[in-house]
Amino acid sequence: MRGAFTHPGRLLLASIACVLGAAALTYIIDPLQLFRPSRVVAPFYSDDTRVQNAGLIRSQSFNTAFMGTSLAIHFRQSDIDHALGVHSLKLAMTGSNSRQQGFVLEQAIDRGAKRVIWAMDDFIFVDAADIESDPFLSVDLYRGPAKGIASYLLSAAMAKESLFALLRSVPPLRQSLTRAAPYLPVKFALSDVDDIYALPRDFDVARGYNAEKTLAAFAYITSPVRSRFLGEGYRYDAMVRHFEQDVVGLIARHPDVTFDIYFPPYSILQFVAMRDASPATLKIVTDLTAVTAQRLTQLPNVRLYDFRAIKDVTHDLDNYGDVIHHSPVVDAKVLSWLARGEYRVDPKAPLASLDELKAQVAAYRVER
Repeated sequence: MRGAFTHPGRLLLASIACVLGAAALTYIIDPLQLFRPSRVVAPFYSDDTRVQNAGLIRSQSFNTAFMGTSLAIHFRQSDIDHALGVHSLKLAMTGSNSRQQGFVLEQAIDRGAKRVIWAMDDFIFVDAADIESDPFLSVDLYRGPAKGIASYLLSAAMAKESLFALLRSVPPLRQSLTRAAPYLPVKFALSDVDDIYALPRDFDVARGYNAEKTLAAFAYITSPVRSRFLGEGYRYDAMVRHFEQDVVGLIARHPDVTFDIYFPPYSILQFVAMRDASPATLKIVTDLTAVTAQRLTQLPNVRLYDFRAIKDVTHDLDNYGDVIHHSPVVDAKVLSWLARGEYRVDPKAPLASLDELKAQVAAYRVER
C-alpha cells in the first residue's frame, strides 16, 4: 500500500521541482528583460511586438515613444533618432487598435517618455474588446502585478526561450545557434533592438514596392466579392468614441508630454477604392478626419501633420506594396517632414488638407 502512494508522491515532487526550476531559469535569464536589462546572457529580441514592448519599456532608455500600426512597423529607431534628434523607442504593433496603442503609450510615458510620435491610421478606431479583456495584449505583463509575473515565470514558452538563450551563450555554440535562431521555433532571435520588425538592410525595395503590386491590390480589394470588407468595422459613432477615450483622454492626462501625430501617406488608391466600391466608408473616414483634425489642433501639447495629400508621394504608385503600405523611401520622407515641421495642420484652417484630399480623390482616374 505504501508503495502505491510513494510513486505518485515522487512524481508530484519531481513535477514541482521541474516547474520551480523552469521558473528560476526564466527569472535568471529573463528573456523579455522585465526585471532588469540582460546581464547573464546577451540580449535577444522578438518580432512579437505586443509581448516584446512590455520588456522594451522596462529595459531600454528612451525619451520618445514611436507608435503606429504596420504602416509604422518598418521604421528603425536609429533612423528616428538621427532624423529627429531624440532617443526613441519604437512600439508600433501590426493590426493594433487605439485601445492597445493608448495603453502601451501610457506605460511608456510612465517610464519617462516626454514625446510621442504617433502614426494615426483611421482604422485603429474600429470597435474592439476593452483593454482589460483584450485576448491579444496581456495588460498584466505590462503592469507587473503578481498575476502577470507568475504567468511570465511559469510560461513554458519563456522557459524554452530562456534555455535556448543559455545554450546560445556557450562559446562553442554561440555562433551557430545565433545564425540558426531565425529558422528555429524560438521568438527571441534578433540580436539588435534596431532590427525589431525592420526590413533587412539589403531588402530589394523596387521588388517589394512598385505600381504593379499597388494596382493588383487595388483590383483585389475593389472586386465585387471583396469590396464589402472595405467598410468592415467602420462605425462612425464608435470610432469617434474611441478617439475621444483612447487619444484625447491620454493626451489630456499628460499635458507635459508633446504629441506629434500624423496621418500616414496612404496611396491615393486607398481612398479611390472607397470612392468606387464603398462610398459610405469614405464618408465615415472623411467625417472622422474632420473631427480628429479640429479636436487635435486645439490641444496645446499636440502638433498634427497630414501627409495624405502630397501628390508627389501618394500618386506615385511605385512607393507602395499595396494601397496603404509605403516603402522605406517614404519612411525617410516622413521623418524629414516631421523634422522640418512640414505639412503641419494649421489650427486656424484644420480642414484645409482634408479638402485638398477630397478634391484629389474626386478627380483621380485609375489607369490600369
